[in-house]
Amino acid sequence: MRYELYYWTGIQGRGEFVRLALEDAGASYVDVAREEGDDAIVRYLDGVHEGALPFAPPFLKAGRLLIAQTANILQYLGPPLGLVPESESRRLYAHQLQLTIADLVAEVHDSHHPIASSLYYEDQRVEARRRAADLRETRLPKYLDYFEQVLERGGGEHALHGHSYVDLSLFQLISGLEYAYPRAMQRLAHKLPLLQALKQRVAGRPRLAAYLASPRRVPFNENGIFRHYPELDDPA
Repeated sequence: MRYELYYWTGIQGRGEFVRLALEDAGASYVDVAREEGDDAIVRYLDGVHEGALPFAPPFLKAGRLLIAQTANILQYLGPPLGLVPESESRRLYAHQLQLTIADLVAEVHDSHHPIASSLYYEDQRVEARRRAADLRETRLPKYLDYFEQVLERGGGEHALHGHSYVDLSLFQLISGLEYAYPRAMQRLAHKLPLLQALKQRVAGRPRLAAYLASPRRVPFNENGIFRHYPELDDPA
């Protein structure tokens, strides 16, 4: 199978969670918008095609299938890429964890765009400071403590007693948070030894290490979900 991934150029965003799975598994895929431009995505959003209608990228074409939503795509890719256990209960748990990651990703986005996605960050700075403070002090500790417990229940090294797409997504989550909120994450790091160790192990996986060092890995930047605005981080 040769997969076609559709996501906006120039940012990691939600598409990176899918890209990490494809890269880690050594799957054959094409990053369509990077070759054809973002208009390749817009055609699908406008409905100029048959079959399922995506609301927004990322979406994936696999043969005649068109699959949207990050967690849904990873649930589909998990079995053929060997990135999820075989049992139904484990697959459901993987999907549950991925949906919880998606919840936190949405909260991270809203920490710098608390009023409206259509407004510039500069138009909502005051509100963003309040929202980011709550994220740092309340929401991040709650979510990250939960994922630390998940790893403990998984044997300490993996979320699911074996490497899975959830591990890859946790790597991306922690990496993004450390970029966006370096001082806050440094403050919380001593409470997250399992997540920190997982991040290092995932980064050292051969295919992932090659990908992360390549131009295919778009750097974090202030156009994506994980944005570094020093005034939204812990005080220096």
